[in-house]
Amino acid sequence: MQENSGTKHTLSIEQRKFLTVSAVESVVAFSEVKIVLSLVGGERLNVIGSGLKITSFSKSNGAFTAEGTLTGVQYGGKNFAARIFK
Repeated sequence: MQENSGTKHTLSIEQRKFLTVSAVESVVAFSEVKIVLSLVGGERLNVIGSGLKITSFSKSNGAFTAEGTLTGVQYGGKNFAARIFK
């Protein structure tokens, strides 16, 4: 896994239905149950849920939004909650 190049990543989830992410380099894969994003610096973000759909993505500024029922997030290959509560 690559080290973060100093770019800050932000992740915001509202009411488990709306997702906003910054510093997104590309959308690696997406379906109604999983979205995989590549972040600046080489990290991966996996979003798990149902009825997921991408509402916007700007490659030029790295802004990404999606909606659906969010049930899980994995950041950098680890469970997001596990990273926060180490």
